[in-house]
Amino acid sequence: MKKYTLRKLFNDVHLWLGIASGLVLFVVCLTGTIYTFKDEVEEFMAPEKYTVEVPANAQPMAPSILIAKLEQELKGNVVSISIPEDKSSTYSVGVAPAKGPEGDKRAEGGPKGKGGEKGKQGKGGEKGKGEGSGGRPATYYVNPYTGQVVGTPESATAAFFSTIMKLHRWLLIEGDAGKIIVGASTIIFTFLVLTGLVLWFPVKRKNWKQGLKIKTNAKWKRVNHDLHNTLGFYSSILLLIMALTGLCWSFEWYRHGLSSVMGSEVFKGRKEKPATIAAAPTTATTEDYIQQANLLLPYAGDLRVSLPADDTTAVVIQKSKTGFFALAASDKVQLNKHNAEPLKVDKFSDKALNEQVVSLIKPLHLGNVYGTFSKILYFIACLVATSLPITGTLIWINKLRKKKKPNKAVRTAGAATVAS
Repeated sequence: MKKYTLRKLFNDVHLWLGIASGLVLFVVCLTGTIYTFKDEVEEFMAPEKYTVEVPANAQPMAPSILIAKLEQELKGNVVSISIPEDKSSTYSVGVAPAKGPEGDKRAEGGPKGKGGEKGKQGKGGEKGKGEGSGGRPATYYVNPYTGQVVGTPESATAAFFSTIMKLHRWLLIEGDAGKIIVGASTIIFTFLVLTGLVLWFPVKRKNWKQGLKIKTNAKWKRVNHDLHNTLGFYSSILLLIMALTGLCWSFEWYRHGLSSVMGSEVFKGRKEKPATIAAAPTTATTEDYIQQANLLLPYAGDLRVSLPADDTTAVVIQKSKTGFFALAASDKVQLNKHNAEPLKVDKFSDKALNEQVVSLIKPLHLGNVYGTFSKILYFIACLVATSLPITGTLIWINKLRKKKKPNKAVRTAGAATVAS
C-alpha cells in the first residue's frame, strides 16, 4: 500500500476544491476578464462622448464660465468637474438638481448619472453621493471648448458592463447569498493557487525547468497539463493579489481584519469628509482653486474639483498622473472656498507604505494600478484563470480514465492466459 504523503494531500485538496468551485470561479474569472478594459470599450463604442476635435488656436472655456453656463441650461448646481490633461478629452461634470419646482422636475426626469464601478479619473462616472443638495448628482460629458453637453454615462454598453459587474460580484443573485457564494469561492481560489504552487515544484529538483514551458509538440493531454501547470504558475502572483483584494468586497470581517493587520483602514476614503470652514463672503473662483492646486502639486495630470454646496465646507481637488505606466494614486488638496487658501495637502508619496498599499486596494483588484501596462497583465492573468477550471477538469477526467484502463503489462498477461 502506497504511503499517503503530504504532496498527495495537497493534490487531493487542490483537486476537490477545484471541482467544488469550478463553475463559480469560471464565471467570476470570465467576467473579471471582460471587465478589465471596460473604460476603453465604452470609449470605443461611443467616442463622441469622450473625445472632441480641438479647434485651431483655441483654449478651453474658463471653468467658472462653463459652470455658470451648465447651471443655467441644466437647472442645477455643479458639484464636481473633472478636467483631464488630454486637451482632446471631454470634461465630466456632476450636476445636482437645484431646489425648487424646476430642480425637482429635473431630478425626476433627468439621467441619474450612473458611473460604473471604476470611475475613470478625468472622464468622471462617479456617483458623487452627498456632494450637492436636492438629490444625487447626474453626470454629463461636456465639450470644454463650446460648453455643449455631448452625452451621459447611460448606454447599452454601460448596461452590459453593469450586468457583468453584478455577475462578478454576486452572480446576479439578490441579497447576501450571491456575495457569500462568490466570497467563499474566492477563498477556495486562494487555496487553489497556493496548493497549485506547491504541486508545481517537481518531486525531482532537476526537473524544475519542465514547469516553465509548454511542450507544444506533445500529445494533447500533455499540452493540456502544461497549460494548467505552467500558465497557472506564471499568473499565480497576480491571481493571489486579485483574490486577496477581492475579498474586501465580499466579507466585512475580512475587510476589518485586513485593516487591523495593515494598520490602516480599508476604504477609508469613503468616510472622509471635507474640512469645515467659517462662513464668509466668497471672492475666489474655480480658476483660483485650480491654480492653487497646480502650485501645490506641480505636475501635469488629471484634475477633479469637488465644489461644496454650502459656505462652510472646503473645496477638494484631486490630481493624478496619466500615462501607460501611471500609478493609480491621487494627491488631494483641500482649499478654503472663500479665498482659495490651502487647508490640507495629502500627497500619496508622503504616506507610509502600509497606507499606500491599503489606499490601492481597488486598483490592485481591478488591474489599473499601473495604468494600461498593468491592465494588460491582469487581462492575461484573468484569461489564464478562466481557463484553469477547464484544463483542471480535463486533467481529472484523464486520470479517471487512466485508472479504469488496465495497464499494458496486465493486458498482455491476460491475453497470454486466455491463449494458453
